[in-house]
Amino acid sequence: MQDIIPFEQELIRKVWHQEEWYFSVIDVVQILTESPRPRKYWNALKKKLEQEGSQLSQKMGQLKLSAPDGKLRETDVANTETMLRLIQSIPSPKAEPLKQWLAKVGAERIAEIQDPSQGIHRVRELWKKRGRSEKWIQQRMMGQETRNKLTDYWKGHGVKEKDEYAILTNIIHEEWATLSVQDHKKLKNLKKTHNLRDHMNEAELILTALAELSTRQIAEGTKAEGVEENKIPAKMGGTVAKKARKELELRTGKSVITGENFLNPNKEFKKLK
Repeated sequence: MQDIIPFEQELIRKVWHQEEWYFSVIDVVQILTESPRPRKYWNALKKKLEQEGSQLSQKMGQLKLSAPDGKLRETDVANTETMLRLIQSIPSPKAEPLKQWLAKVGAERIAEIQDPSQGIHRVRELWKKRGRSEKWIQQRMMGQETRNKLTDYWKGHGVKEKDEYAILTNIIHEEWATLSVQDHKKLKNLKKTHNLRDHMNEAELILTALAELSTRQIAEGTKAEGVEENKIPAKMGGTVAKKARKELELRTGKSVITGENFLNPNKEFKKLK
């Protein structure tokens, strides 16, 4: 399970691995140093630590995380304990707030494993802090449930995760929205690290959910197997939502697809280095 979470106005990539969070070393180094070349800084620091006899770098590993271009690439990661030790090695006014943040993230995850409802509550509170309405939050969470049911079907019927999920998702989206996921993000002036659904308006969310619900039910009816067979219900499901979109636009005289997003231009997250 991967995620990208905010620390102040920065983004830190993390992944759940072997029952604990692992964080991107490069992202943390960039935050602490504000260096335009955090990878170069980290490589130099690793050599220095090794020369001093520190075993810190030996306790780190590499896992695949999403790069700015959307692809998964191996990068240095560390668990909470090792990351806290790394932070102590880098003089920075952000060191103490970052250590407190890491401890909080770890504690929240443990609590959510014991009581999953806490995770749902935390997400709702996060959306509220970002200015989303209760109506939008409800629609976003319902849409995610619809999405999860679709990917569960794909997973159980020969569709490989990541690349093939992305192919089918784009077919659905391009059919109902008449533009690809990437073009929709460009229209909203979003970066590659942003989640398009987090910046959809209510109508976009509803039609996305309708398209994915229709796709799953059509796939179940035809017992589609593998990515090639699932391309057919994906297009059909998108068509169902496209008809609804056109009817809505005809009745309202407004385009469902907009360039609006929820970013605050004064507090936009910086791009991952």
